[in-house]
Amino acid sequence: MSSVSVIGARRDVSFTRGELDRILSLYGRMVAAGHWRDYALSLGPKVASFSAFRRTAENPEVRIVKDPALRLRQGEWALYGEGGVVLKRGHELAGVLAPIERRLMKLVEA
Repeated sequence: MSSVSVIGARRDVSFTRGELDRILSLYGRMVAAGHWRDYALSLGPKVASFSAFRRTAENPEVRIVKDPALRLRQGEWALYGEGGVVLKRGHELAGVLAPIERRLMKLVEA
């Protein structure tokens, strides 16, 4: 009988339950406001990302990226805009989501 050892097993970066709840709550409110229609979730060996789309066949309007390698530097969270430009970086998810939350408030008030 042989035993199988897992050496160098790949562990993908993922979102915690609380992080995903926070992101999906924001996504749901943006859908209700009529701004977003689709999303994609990508989990990889170095980063995890959540992309939100206005229309299905477009580039994402925003990407929320978790990169644990940057935890001790700029913060593990980053918010990327449509052109791939970094809109916000930080150590806390709430701070990185703040620009989207402000945009949502403007959409709801209009």
